[in-house]
Amino acid sequence: MPAPEGFDYDVRGAEVVITHHGRRATVLRGAAAARFLDDVEQGDAQELMARVTGNYRRGNERTAKNHPRNTGR
Repeated sequence: MPAPEGFDYDVRGAEVVITHHGRRATVLRGAAAARFLDDVEQGDAQELMARVTGNYRRGNERTAKNHPRNTGR
């Protein structure tokens, strides 16, 4: 599974705006923003932003696409 890429974040006062390929993905405020900033300093920022936004692959996309329930979509 490839590593996530294309994420960026910007701190605006008490908010953290996370973008993915230039489009706003989510805005964190308050305690969530503070936790995020602490975690970014300690680990992989791309992986963390992918997890926070829910925009990451789980490895089962192709299987789900071919499932009979999803045919014709």
